[in-house]
Amino acid sequence: MSVRLSLLAILDRGACYGSQLRAEYERRTGARVNVGQVYTTLERLERDGLVQGAGIDDEARVLWDLTDDGRAEARAWLSGASLVEGRDDVALKLALAVTLPGADVPGILSVQRDATRAALAEVDEELPDAVPAAIVRAARRERLEADLRWLDEVEELAAGAESFDLSEDRPRRGRPARNAV
Repeated sequence: MSVRLSLLAILDRGACYGSQLRAEYERRTGARVNVGQVYTTLERLERDGLVQGAGIDDEARVLWDLTDDGRAEARAWLSGASLVEGRDDVALKLALAVTLPGADVPGILSVQRDATRAALAEVDEELPDAVPAAIVRAARRERLEADLRWLDEVEELAAGAESFDLSEDRPRRGRPARNAV
């Protein structure tokens, strides 16, 4: 989940200061966020014209509020679909490993499976104190269980994979040596 968009959605409820936003994010999602990340994100949101300073409160803390563009972006995000996308480092590591001569793919899979099971055990030990935290916990549990099923599929796929060395084909472009003679 985007911290950036989450902060915008929280600010749609009213002006907040940075530490207040952090506390609201954690209270509403059950996930942790570094207060430094909150302030850095606020600065970027201000730069992008999505938030603006809204004065100071009675304890001299800087308040932030949405601009009209920020409000529109927050509402568009909340009303739209969100898919887990982007680079999957585990899948890329495993895809690479099956191509590398000498890589211990079964060992790599075993380590990954153990780490996933340990993470799943931690999720199952958590006792959510509110519905938002329970939602986040349920999503994490389902993804970890899906990861275990996916690792079983990878094991089957990897059984038929053959490793290979560097290609003899060389790209025409490349960075020349600094002091090429």
